[in-house]
Amino acid sequence: MKGKILMKHRNFIDHLLGWMVTIFMAILVLNVLWQVASRFLLGNPSSFTDELAGFLLIWVGLLGAAYATGQKQHLAIDLISRKMSPPQKRRLDTLINTLIILFAFIVLVIGGSNLVYITFYLNQISSALQIPIAYVYTVLPLSGLFIVYYAATDIVMAWSRTPNTTTSSQH
Repeated sequence: MKGKILMKHRNFIDHLLGWMVTIFMAILVLNVLWQVASRFLLGNPSSFTDELAGFLLIWVGLLGAAYATGQKQHLAIDLISRKMSPPQKRRLDTLINTLIILFAFIVLVIGGSNLVYITFYLNQISSALQIPIAYVYTVLPLSGLFIVYYAATDIVMAWSRTPNTTTSSQH
């Protein structure tokens, strides 16, 4: 029962994050198209498109990395885990996901939150868009929270299955 509720929540997060990445990517494509059109067709390049493209690329990259983590589409070397028994694979997956949680929490959530705080405190403003740079950096703790969530749910789901039905994850 707990696994079904967890999967329902995880599917919701997958859907939400997938749409966020899709929307930001679509805006990025439209932005770059406008940049090219304004430069070559109108002869007057838009002043904000270059900066917006960079900011959107950051958001797409980090949220896309979180989404890939949740879909188990990230780079993995599974030579060792393929030769392990299901209980050994479960312990290895737990160790790997724990390390992922620690890294994402320390670097992305804590470090990213500190960066957001500092840029808000220093009132750093982007040159072309005139928005606080902290808005751009909020994707760091946000993506970190998504990665922590995915790794934690992977651990819970691995331990909620019986050892005989544990499957290898792609870590």
